[in-house]
Amino acid sequence: MKKEADKTRKEILKEKAKASTEKFQREFRTSLVTAITAAFGFLIALVWRDVITEYVNLATKISPIQGQLISALIITIIGVVGILIISKLSVEES
Repeated sequence: MKKEADKTRKEILKEKAKASTEKFQREFRTSLVTAITAAFGFLIALVWRDVITEYVNLATKISPIQGQLISALIITIIGVVGILIISKLSVEES
């Protein structure tokens, strides 16, 4: 009788370990995808930063400080709109 109880305990522990491992793998994949997506987003932002800065500098030749301010505002607006779009898409998928 004791051997049967030990066997079921071992099976239960084995199932728990397997479920825990699967959960860890899912979380790891999710985190990895998020990190890679963020890295690509950062790369895209770096590329567009120079383009936007040059355009804003051409559009506002008043002074360098105002050009930087306008550039920061435009980039902030683009970033916020992007975050809102991604957030809405994420909510719709859930």
